[in-house]
Amino acid sequence: MHFSRLKRHMIFFSLLLSLYTEAQQRPNIIFILADDLGYSELGSYGNTFNETPALDRLATEGMRFSCFYAAAPVCSPYRVALMTGQYPARVGITDYLRPRAARHLDTGYVTLPELLKMQGYHTGIVGKWHLSGYVKEGAPEETLPDRHGFDEVLVSENRGIGEGTYFYPYDFNREIVKRLPGTHEYITDRQNLEALEFIKRNRNQPFFLFLSHYAVHTTVHGKPELVRHFQRKKNAGASPPSQQNPENAPYKKWPSGSKATRNNPHLAAQLKGIDDGVGAIVHLLKELQIDRNTLIIFTSDNGGETTITTNAPLRGGKSTLYEGGIREPFIAWWPGKIQANAICKQPLASYDIYPTLAALTGAKGRHQPLDGISFSSLLQNPEGSLPQRDFYWHYPLEKPHFLGGRSAGSIRSGAWKLITFFDDGHKELYNLDEDPGEKTDLAAVYPSRVAALDATLQQWQQSVNATH
Repeated sequence: MHFSRLKRHMIFFSLLLSLYTEAQQRPNIIFILADDLGYSELGSYGNTFNETPALDRLATEGMRFSCFYAAAPVCSPYRVALMTGQYPARVGITDYLRPRAARHLDTGYVTLPELLKMQGYHTGIVGKWHLSGYVKEGAPEETLPDRHGFDEVLVSENRGIGEGTYFYPYDFNREIVKRLPGTHEYITDRQNLEALEFIKRNRNQPFFLFLSHYAVHTTVHGKPELVRHFQRKKNAGASPPSQQNPENAPYKKWPSGSKATRNNPHLAAQLKGIDDGVGAIVHLLKELQIDRNTLIIFTSDNGGETTITTNAPLRGGKSTLYEGGIREPFIAWWPGKIQANAICKQPLASYDIYPTLAALTGAKGRHQPLDGISFSSLLQNPEGSLPQRDFYWHYPLEKPHFLGGRSAGSIRSGAWKLITFFDDGHKELYNLDEDPGEKTDLAAVYPSRVAALDATLQQWQQSVNATH
């Protein structure tokens, strides 16, 4: 009897050990997304004004990608690709969703957090969703993150977020209760706090944390003490306070410096807050001794707004299909698993993230057909090979975007990139290997190449039921 009890205990503890070992083999995933952060804003991507030491350290200790594409030049369709692994055109969300929009991400899709939940992950989102209209704004229905596989939904919006509200109280969610000391709680600081607490709560189980920042979306508005720091720096950009804020009140929108077109001190201050949070997360992971079992990814949803920054050496910015609108900073960090101080130059896209994380976690389950492919092999060998393929964008607009973007579609095939403008039908052709800044339109020089690429683009549009 005693031996039988002992045997049962041994089997029980063996099972526990097996489950624990299996859980340890599944990496925790922290996906950090900045909003409207341009390609060249980080020190590791060449910026000499902004201060991003924690993110630059991630790049040094991990892998930096030099040609990672957003699936769209604006917010909502990027998030569609991230959550579904499909082209936004296939899903039918190709522009950012307005607060009263009837369209939203349908619950029929198996989202990334839902897929990971099938693998035993605890999931959480801290911050911006923007894949639905909002009932509180007059939308007929909504599907917020809790309907798409997130166990915890923290400081996420339930109203429109277009103009942003970085200081408490937050217009995008008036139900959020202030937690940080002082009168003027700052949303990036609050998000960093919620992220750290989520990690602590879930350190003993596999977790997926989507830290989705509201910064650095305009209206850019930094904490006054950080703004003053950057305003004192050499070559800091300057602008007077707006007519809406003639008294230059530091906690009111559009104070001095917020409309500077280069080296914007408010953008720099907001980015510094994101960077501080990254540093705190890495410190906590090491303190909890789970850093070597945690993958951190940092990127942005589309290019920076050219009214307040430059995406040089790339052309254009948010709302355009030029490289400055769709090529993003992308850093992956996983101590002992990802090659340190490496650069991956292969073109990849945001719809590849879903299949990559599925491969890294062994996630299995029924889901929609995926348009992306896994690049997990590149994390150890950035020069490895992936199947040859073309990249596509579909961005139809009823009228030009207020930042200058036009209704257009695009294809990249090898070094060649074609942009077809839907409003007037004209086409532009660039060789990105020789001209990454898209300064020289070669459409008139290579008309047969234009015709071939345009035909391939149209075939793709038909295959995904894209309309314009």
